[in-house]
Amino acid sequence: MANPLIGIFRVKELRERIIFTVFLLLIFRLGAVLPIPGINAQLLTAYFKAQQNSGNAIVDYLDFFAGGAFSNFSVFMLGIMPYISMSIIMQLLIIVFPSLKKLSQEEGGKKKIQSYQRMGTVAVCIVQSLAVTQYAKSIARNVGSEFFTIQNFMFFSIIAVLTVTTGTMFLMWMGEQITKRGIGNGISLLIFAGIVARLPQAIWELGQQVWRGEQNPVFVAVVFVMFIVVVALVVFEQQGQRKIPVNYAKRIVGRRMYGAQNTYIPFKINPSGVIPVIFASSILAFPIQIASMVGENVAWVRSISQALAPRGPLYNILHIILIIFFAYFYTQVSLNPIEIAKNIRENGGSIPGIRTDRIEEYLTKILNRIVLPGSLYLAVIAVLPTLIQYLFNFPYSISMLMGGTSLLIMVGVDLDTMSQVESLLKMHYHEGLTRKGRLRGRNL
Repeated sequence: MANPLIGIFRVKELRERIIFTVFLLLIFRLGAVLPIPGINAQLLTAYFKAQQNSGNAIVDYLDFFAGGAFSNFSVFMLGIMPYISMSIIMQLLIIVFPSLKKLSQEEGGKKKIQSYQRMGTVAVCIVQSLAVTQYAKSIARNVGSEFFTIQNFMFFSIIAVLTVTTGTMFLMWMGEQITKRGIGNGISLLIFAGIVARLPQAIWELGQQVWRGEQNPVFVAVVFVMFIVVVALVVFEQQGQRKIPVNYAKRIVGRRMYGAQNTYIPFKINPSGVIPVIFASSILAFPIQIASMVGENVAWVRSISQALAPRGPLYNILHIILIIFFAYFYTQVSLNPIEIAKNIRENGGSIPGIRTDRIEEYLTKILNRIVLPGSLYLAVIAVLPTLIQYLFNFPYSISMLMGGTSLLIMVGVDLDTMSQVESLLKMHYHEGLTRKGRLRGRNL
């Protein structure tokens, strides 16, 4: 009874939501190992094992966020990234085109925007799946014609495009169902599950290197201490916030008089959470995937693929710029100072020491000062795997887990899910999971 995890499962609604979420995540992991029709699985495994030994950074990068689905050529090999890429494009289009912005603000407009986004996701999936077929063709040149069990390449391409596109759309549906009927954000949890699925293999690989004497145990201990410190700093940064005090005057509604209230607006240090990291990774993954798959026959595309290698300087510079850009972009979309100031004035509120007509300017200045250090911190954590790899000569799979996008996603998604669990517990008149930063149980 004193275990908080046992207490969670005593609440029926929360128990059903968690079981439903785990069930869909198991389906996701099952689909990650089911190869698309027309490919010899044994030759495929042998080829990627050789690629892993030779250190193909692009394959490792694409495979890491797909939870191993990319190297399996599975039905979920594209993962959920096409949907995220299309959501970014749609957000930018809403800002650029006033007609789309007006449509999104109308009643029923969000459903139309979502339908456009789904159709765009299908288009992105078709483009990427066509690149997948070309990549499979390049693999067949190296391992032989036996790589294809369907000899007609055109027929194989049609099957592969339909299978991979359907797999991504099914993942998108699963993510929406988890958000609606499960616990946590479904899309983020699918990415989280793909990263966590690579964790046991990465730890085993590191243990084997230490056993063979290829890694210094002292360096391993130092990196693990660094990992714990980084996790603690990420949690501290995710929970940190700036409170803007707001005072509301007495007002009469009907025959009732409501007294003055003193409240505050909580501005987090990182209001957008892990969204900038996910957006930046998906934007960079799209050209990397296309260039790596079709660039073998085209010289200039091959040079782009080599320049955008995930361990190269250009990739890390672009990653930092995109993280900072999306941190500001998403903050302006989700926390619009003009709308916040309008709501404060309409409800008779005021910020102490700030004139009513200058609330927007004040809130904008506060947000800019908060978002800049938060986005820089995200960028530093994002390039940490490259530093670990060069300083300690760690494997890419381990260095990706010690920092970077994977660490930010794991910690951020875990904190968001825990927050939803705690909210559901409070809704059922139970005390939350945490008190003063420590897990504690209660007789539920």
